[in-house]
This record gives sequence, C-alpha cells and structure tokens, in this order.
Amino acid sequence: MSKSANGGFLESVSRNFDKAAPHTGLHKGLLAQIKACNSVYQMRFPVRIGSEYQVIEAYRVQHSHHRLPTKGGIRYSQKVNQEEVMALATLMTYKCAIVDVPFGGAKGGVKISPREYTTAQLQKITRRYTTELIRKNFIGPGIDVPAPDYGTGSREMAWILDTYLTFKGGEIDAAGCVTGKPVNQSGIRGRTEATGRGVFYGIREACSHKDDMAKLGLTVGTEGKTMAIQGLGNVGYHTGIISQEEGGVKIIAVAEYEGAIYSEDGLDIKKLLAHRKKTGSILDFPGAKNMKQRKDILELKCDILVPAALENQIRKDNASKVKAKIIAEAANGPITADAEEVLLKKGIMIIPDMYINAGGVTVSYFEWLKNLSHMRFGRMEKRFNHNTYRNLVALVERMTGKTVGAKERDFLTRGADEIDLVRSGLEETMITSYDQIRSTMKRKKAVTDLRSAAFVSALNKIGSDYESLGIFP
Repeated sequence: MSKSANGGFLESVSRNFDKAAPHTGLHKGLLAQIKACNSVYQMRFPVRIGSEYQVIEAYRVQHSHHRLPTKGGIRYSQKVNQEEVMALATLMTYKCAIVDVPFGGAKGGVKISPREYTTAQLQKITRRYTTELIRKNFIGPGIDVPAPDYGTGSREMAWILDTYLTFKGGEIDAAGCVTGKPVNQSGIRGRTEATGRGVFYGIREACSHKDDMAKLGLTVGTEGKTMAIQGLGNVGYHTGIISQEEGGVKIIAVAEYEGAIYSEDGLDIKKLLAHRKKTGSILDFPGAKNMKQRKDILELKCDILVPAALENQIRKDNASKVKAKIIAEAANGPITADAEEVLLKKGIMIIPDMYINAGGVTVSYFEWLKNLSHMRFGRMEKRFNHNTYRNLVALVERMTGKTVGAKERDFLTRGADEIDLVRSGLEETMITSYDQIRSTMKRKKAVTDLRSAAFVSALNKIGSDYESLGIFP
C-alpha cells in the first residue's frame, strides 16, 4: 500500500498532534509518551478456505494504557496495514478522552475483503483471529474491548464473544470482552445507530452557535440546510435518516462505491436504501440524476458535507474544489493534513472525526457498563417514573378540573426505556464535548480550528491522567 493511501493517514494524525501539542503546556517527554503506540501485535494465521489454506494477515494495536481497558473497532478490508491500524488506534485514544469515556485507544484490522468469503468462512476467520488475541492476552473486559468497524458488525461481535466464552467461560464479566453485540446477546439498544446519531447531534450543536454560523453565511440550526453524504454504510445511512427526520436537513446527494446521485429537491434516504436493496445500486433512483463520478460529491455545493467512507478522501489535489461550508468527518481521517490547511484558508468549518464520530465508542461504553452491571438500563426506574408521572397528571386533572387525553397521558407518563436513556446519554455527551472543544478554541487565541482545539482538550485530559500517576511531575 502506498504512503499516500495509508502511511499518509498516520502522518496526518501525527502532524495534527504536533500542531496542537505546543498549546497544551505539557512536558515534551509526556507528549512523546502520549503520541507513541504502546503495543503493536502483527499476526499471520492459516485458515482453511474450501480445499486450500489461506494465510491471513491481521493486527491489533493498543495505543495507550493510561486508562484500561483499551477500546477500538475491528475492520475487515483489503486496505488494512499496520500504519492504518496504528493511526486508527491513536485516534481512538484522543476520541475517548474528548468524550470522557475512560478507555485507552486501540484498533484491530484483518486484511480481507468480506465480499469474497461466505458467512461460514468469515466465521472461521473471525474465530481464529479472536483465538490469536486470547492467546496473547489482547482481549478481555478489563484488558482490551473490540467493537465493529468498517466491514464488520454485530454478527462478527457475536462470534468473538462466543469464541471468548469457549476459552473464558468462567469469567462472570465475559460479555464485556466486546461491544456492538446483538441485543439478545448482551448488546444494547441504540448501538447500531450510535455513530450516525452522534454525527447528527454534533452537527446540530455546531449549528446552534449564532456567531459561528454568521461567519459561514448560514442561519442557526439544521432546518433546511443541504447535505451531501459520501458513503451509505451504517454511519452514513443513520446520519442521513436522523438528520432528515429530526433535523429537517435536505439530503441532496449520496455517493457509494457503485456511483453517486444528486437531486436538488432532496433524497428520501429510506426509499433510497430500499431501491438499493432491490436493484443492488443507488444509481437510477427515481427523481435523482446519476453523477459522472462518485468523487464529484466532494466538490458539490452544499451546506454540510459528510464524508462517511474511508480515510484520505479530501487531499491537497482536490481540497481547493470543495464548496461545502461545513465538513463533518463521520469517517476516520477523511481529510489529510495538507488538505486541511487549504480548507481552513477557505473558511470552511471542519468538525473533526475524533469528536463527531465518537457516538459509537460512547454507546459501546454504555454497553460495557451494562455488561459489568448485569442489568439493562431502565429496569430499576422505569415503572417508578411512570407511576410518579401518572400521579402528577392525576393531580393536575383534579386541580384544574380538566381531563388529559389518552394519547397525551401515555406521552407524559411513560418511563424511559433503555434506548431512551442511551440516546439521552449520547446527546449529553456530544453537547458537553463540543462545548469543551469550542471553549478551548475561544480561550486559546492561537488555536483557531476545532481539530486543534479537540487535540488540546484531549491531550490535557490524558496528560492529567499520567501526571496523577506521578510519572511526569
């Protein structure tokens, strides 16, 4: 893999770190420790595929042990290599710090294309990969907790849990060894939509500040803003649906690996997904125009551009053509460091990946807590709250002499389910974290962009953890 494809990703993360580091006030030695990847496990293992054996290349990187367990997804992609996984693990450390999730950063990668394997073959590869992690003590509820990423989902996480239980069946907290599991296998409601919902909450919060929007020539709020989404996977799909239904955003363009489509009148994301399932492509969607090239979506005039595919999509060679006013990095590292300099000079607001796509790890944290407590959220308080609200409504009715309708009564008296609490916790996290980043940028005059402010905020939190250990006075 060329340097520009993956080495450039790690280099961009490093350059962004170096840009923010002088504004933290932390000791150079401490900064060097925070920057370094602590553990890199490179593995090769054989798996029988049909009548032959294939040697699979895979990785697990633990970037920082300042807090345990370490946490990060596992991606299945032919583009996986060591530098890419190191970059992703590094971002996970900063991401966790930004949203106050008490994990160190980690990441895993298996160098395969899932489309080339059957379900049974993918299960073999996943179980063997998990076995390798167990043998080297690279997985466990208090050690390192994987999650889904590009090319994986709840199915793979269920296989990982089952493999772990085969070796560690006596562990009472074994279910906490991995997150993103199916709900009926110790997962949590709201995890599938979490990253996309977090992206929406982050965009909504960024658009709530009048001064910031005025600089971009935009009105406050998300209502009526135009959005283009690159990538209609789990993150892009949920970002689009939630932005559309809860934020009043108009989705005017979508790109996927088969091509891109555009409609000035807006695209219905649910209908688009149904069209893709039926035809195998987003192209030729009724009411939309096929774009010449899928990369053209990055240069489309819109209010909000959401790169939700892979890294290094906006580079120095195409950054000058970007016309969006806000870029929300739903993917990890979609903008290179060189490209960012161009975009910032153009006055474009970049909401950085290490904040905007942290919804996944936030809800993974909630799932991990659920696994350790052995109880679903809402079980203790739902009925108590329901009865309390019902009594309040009855009191209001007696005092006013008016009766509340059945529909309104149900709405006013319902106690929170697990998904309500998960969404509430995620919303609180995204709002609080954005305010911390923005406050850092306003407080430090030399820090003029959200990514540098996010780095400063994250590095100071991590540095505080190290200093509390007495390692760096």
